[in-house]
Amino acid sequence: MQPIPIRTTVIGSYPFPGWLEFSAQHLDQFGNADREELIEDAVIAAIHDQMVAGLDVITDGEQTRLDFNLSFYGYINGIKENKDELRRFGPSAHDQRGKHSIVDVLTAPKGLGVVAEFNRLKRLAPKGPALKASVPGPYTLSGRLLPNDRYKDRYAITEALLPMVKKELEDLVEAGCTEITVDEPSMSCYAYKEDTKRFVDIFNRTVSGIAGKCRLSTHLCFGNYKGRPVGYRSLKPMLPDFLELTVDEVHVEMANREFAEVELLAHFADKMDVAVGIIDVKNYYIETVEDVVQRIEKCLGFVPAEKMAVAPDCGLSQTARWASRQKLINMVKGAKQVRASLGL
Repeated sequence: MQPIPIRTTVIGSYPFPGWLEFSAQHLDQFGNADREELIEDAVIAAIHDQMVAGLDVITDGEQTRLDFNLSFYGYINGIKENKDELRRFGPSAHDQRGKHSIVDVLTAPKGLGVVAEFNRLKRLAPKGPALKASVPGPYTLSGRLLPNDRYKDRYAITEALLPMVKKELEDLVEAGCTEITVDEPSMSCYAYKEDTKRFVDIFNRTVSGIAGKCRLSTHLCFGNYKGRPVGYRSLKPMLPDFLELTVDEVHVEMANREFAEVELLAHFADKMDVAVGIIDVKNYYIETVEDVVQRIEKCLGFVPAEKMAVAPDCGLSQTARWASRQKLINMVKGAKQVRASLGL
């Protein structure tokens, strides 16, 4: 069970400072030391905003990742970028995200880079909040790799990636990481049409080496590329199979769906802690403290306070920093107000 009732946490990502995006477009003008300074400064900025908000759990904001899972392709051998399969014009949508062709055996001889991210976070973060690392699961990671003769379909690619993710998770725990989110939004997006038992088997094999060795969570959402969902937005197809996921906590997108199916949170709460998406990252309406209090009170009818955490629906990378900052501040204030009202 979580250490703090109505704990305040995040999924993983945080918006990049504008100067980081600009610098990333001109990296050829920077030396290696300059690039490392850019990264450190961006992580310090993300830590600062989370500390000002007063979160119980913080991350490095995934400031070294241009995309929450595509950035990992830079660590994987046997692939090359494929721009021919993309739609380049028209409204922003998931079919404009990067794709890669597989040209050789998939390997990651130097790991996936998350351990280095976590070690940087440990070095830069002040004492107090828990430090969390977020890693995409193998099914989500497989989503932008195109099948070929060696890897016939998405599941074959997933199986090739699974040992890489598993090893990275084990190395994270070895490095002292006590809180990990295995991010598998593709599983929740496609639960309505894929074999959910197969999803659970993939997930549980991925985390088998770290279960019981850290606080392990996963993230269920319906997509957030350019603020747009991609999946069938219902929890029903995930039940009851997703209750067999080997996790301590499940993060569930709720705010963007106006808390539809809130009663289904009770099923998850019977088996694990629940981090409820209280903040809508797709909306530039800034939730007030009163909004947060009312939303938490609504969810307390289905999730006990000692098993509840509150978080944004998804990572904040697609939400402007000015909005992300205030949303987190109000989320924490609202959670503390409810804790106080309950005498917690």
